[in-house]
Amino acid sequence: MEYFVDANAKGEGDGSKERPFTRIQQAADIAKPGDEVTVFPGVYREAVNPINGGTEDARIVYRSLEPLGAVITGAEPVRGWEKAACPEGLEKGDGTVWKISLSNSEWFPEYNPYTVRISGDWFVASMVAHTGEVYLNDSSMYEVSSLDEVFRPVPSKAAWDIDFSVYTWYTEQDDGNDATVIYANFHDDDPNNSNVEINVRRTCFYPAEEGRGYITLKGFKVCKAATQWAPPTAYQEGMIGPHWSKGWIIEDCYVSDSKCSGISLGKYLQPE
Repeated sequence: MEYFVDANAKGEGDGSKERPFTRIQQAADIAKPGDEVTVFPGVYREAVNPINGGTEDARIVYRSLEPLGAVITGAEPVRGWEKAACPEGLEKGDGTVWKISLSNSEWFPEYNPYTVRISGDWFVASMVAHTGEVYLNDSSMYEVSSLDEVFRPVPSKAAWDIDFSVYTWYTEQDDGNDATVIYANFHDDDPNNSNVEINVRRTCFYPAEEGRGYITLKGFKVCKAATQWAPPTAYQEGMIGPHWSKGWIIEDCYVSDSKCSGISLGKYLQPE
């Protein structure tokens, strides 16, 4: 059986080529061994949870119709930024810092990447780092530990892109309004007229249950997820991962901008 998915289709379909599903998860809910899920170009903002696995002789194949044309992302666009007033005690900024307040119940009902710190064995915690992220035109901005570093950013010599490292962001919780507040220095960019996204999902293609083997993921662009640190002693989630399954094939995919692991194949089961 072949199922079709098209994010740009109108109305809810039945998975046929004439009436495709609009979400990959709809196909992942019913795909059985031997089935193929063909995905049309488009942006799929979802965390796909394959309900079933294939077999050694009958794989389940998820395939982008056009190579890298289908994008699975753990991020959502954010609009409604407002200019942020410079806090008392800091030198007046130049008007390039913006802020946004996001309702936790609406944006993060199950998992809030802006309250979860990256942690685990062998993680050097000399910095504040949340699993959340802020992206400006598909570039990951730099999280800092204080508002001062947002209003008065200093280039980081340790950054891969030193010039872009002054595009900083900071987050805090507004407990009174049950909201996540994000401050960001966009410099010459207007965030309401630019492509600004934030991480909201932990994974992009990852089964919730173990033992979903013999799955192929082919030709997708997979990006922007709020993954946790993955040392050998940990659960080891990835933006893509088989979760204790075997026989997976991940091929011809472009994987980027996972907060920690892009692809996690898991670790050996060790006593205790």
